[in-house]
Amino acid sequence: MDYRNIISRTVASIPPSGIRKYFDLLSDDCISFGVGEPDFPTPDSYRLPALEALKHGRVAYTSNSGDPHLRELILRFLKERYELDYPDKDNILITVGASQAIDLAFRAILNPGDEVIIHEPSYVAYAPDVALAGGVPVAVSVEAENGFRLTAEQVKKAITPRTKAILLAYPNNPTGAIMKRENLEEIAAVIENTDIIVVSDEIYSELTFGGNQHCSMAQLPGMKDRTIVINGFSKAFSMTGWRVGYAAGHMEIIAAMRKVHQLTMLCAPTTGQLCAAYALEIGFETDWRDVKYMMNEYAKRRRYIIDRLNGMGLICHEPEGAFYVFPSIQSTGLRSEEFCDRLLESHKVVCVPGTAFGAFGEGFIRLCYATSMEEIVEGMDRMEDFLKTLGDK
Repeated sequence: MDYRNIISRTVASIPPSGIRKYFDLLSDDCISFGVGEPDFPTPDSYRLPALEALKHGRVAYTSNSGDPHLRELILRFLKERYELDYPDKDNILITVGASQAIDLAFRAILNPGDEVIIHEPSYVAYAPDVALAGGVPVAVSVEAENGFRLTAEQVKKAITPRTKAILLAYPNNPTGAIMKRENLEEIAAVIENTDIIVVSDEIYSELTFGGNQHCSMAQLPGMKDRTIVINGFSKAFSMTGWRVGYAAGHMEIIAAMRKVHQLTMLCAPTTGQLCAAYALEIGFETDWRDVKYMMNEYAKRRRYIIDRLNGMGLICHEPEGAFYVFPSIQSTGLRSEEFCDRLLESHKVVCVPGTAFGAFGEGFIRLCYATSMEEIVEGMDRMEDFLKTLGDK
């Protein structure tokens, strides 16, 4: 049997994740800057009550939309933190992480051949998700010189009669870039007289630095009903394995997403939803104490790793959000994948080549600093030694 004739051509054409390739090569003596996962455990204050509920058998399905109490808490969170005032909990869909919400969004809005503008470098799943939903990803290169921000002029040039949506992912993985309100306003002006939808991945919205406050496209006048806001609990709340995300948007779009969700996934993990509810309740009570503690630690690591990389001659755009740095390795004369392969082989340091995030990532590497300061210091020392070996040849 020739399985090449059995596997979907779309699936066969999609390369495997460039992040997971390096994750799978980890060994005990490696320093990893690879996978974007907080090194903090889920705080006891909302993990333990969820586990207690698990002991008492609270494991039944929730509704397809998600636990009603959690959706009410998310409505409050979006209103208080981002001035997003949705009228009803039916504007919220609880998903299996933000990743599923992105997949559902594209499957709910795309017809075969519809185009989605995606700024690159960007997270590895966006273009494949568009393709799997029958759409056509249209990659637009964002440049370090412009803070890796998508510009209104780039959007205008990329729009065709087949454009259905724009994917915005800020704060950004892998670059750490953010979009400021004025940047979003310029893009909104370009699409205001169209039917183009914005899919806005805001999973890192709580992780901004330097006094910057996240701004959502949905906050702008006239944009809330045409923006699908994607968020979740993995990053800022250190709940990656609990798999709880959500989408917020116009009721008709959320209903379409729920239809796909109920036929494929039913509901997000019940215990994860309980933990997420506790996280929000305690956040409101403590003025986001746990999130702020983690943010302060990330800020220290961020400053250290940026200074070390620039000191080595790997020029690094100053990231203003998320927990990644995206330095240029062009001065070494190596291509991104070659740099990462040789660094791993000779000095046991795991980074991800920029090309894992699209062809426009060539010449860069991604490092995640959501790991301990001790690991970061050791990893930077090893990288500096590696660069010296390149200079010796």
